[in-house]
Amino acid sequence: MRLIFAGPSLHGADVRIRQGTQLRPPAAKGDIRLAVEEGANVIGLVDGYFETTAAVWHKEILHALSCGVRLFGAASIGALRAAECAGFGMTGIGAIYEAYAAGLIEDDAEVALLHAPRELGYAPLSEPLVNIRATLERLLGGGLIDDRQLQALLGAASSIFYKERTWRAILAAARLPADERVRIGELVRRSRIDQKAIDAAALVRAVEQADDVRLAGAPAWEFSHTAYFGMLATQR
Repeated sequence: MRLIFAGPSLHGADVRIRQGTQLRPPAAKGDIRLAVEEGANVIGLVDGYFETTAAVWHKEILHALSCGVRLFGAASIGALRAAECAGFGMTGIGAIYEAYAAGLIEDDAEVALLHAPRELGYAPLSEPLVNIRATLERLLGGGLIDDRQLQALLGAASSIFYKERTWRAILAAARLPADERVRIGELVRRSRIDQKAIDAAALVRAVEQADDVRLAGAPAWEFSHTAYFGMLATQR
């Protein structure tokens, strides 16, 4: 069984989930362990809850890997957990994962955003910093903005609470002349990069190409079953 935990990151992705791959809502604590118990052989972790409920545990990721489950992470909490658990066999995918793995970004707030509920397709309602960085770097690389403008916009974006972070709010808060803010706003509308969607689409391809069987043999490390981890089974 193949399955993917995703929500807002896939909202703008140009991807179609093939028959045979389950798409589940963003993961919360215990969801990966439950998927393992249900027989999942391949799991893709993209989005997960972190504020309204406890986030996915590292321990349940390690449990999945110890059971031979092929586990991929990208785009959002999946990229963060993949960077943290790569040494145990979790596979990270995409530019956001690479930035976490290289230490270029560290804060989980880099991928945080506000989104609509499941009934509205988890549509993003704010802009994550990883998308903002990707968009501004494209504009800088194309000579459309300079480093002074880049730093002013990144500074403004970083100062805004993630639920309120939109391009409109960023441009309003940036310490730049009004004509520059207007021009940059037009550039963003034409050249915005949704790095989360790009990475999430890459994860979908990786999950669907992976063999739908668990890895044979024990890992080079030993998973420690603790009483606290065992409580997960009674909390669902």
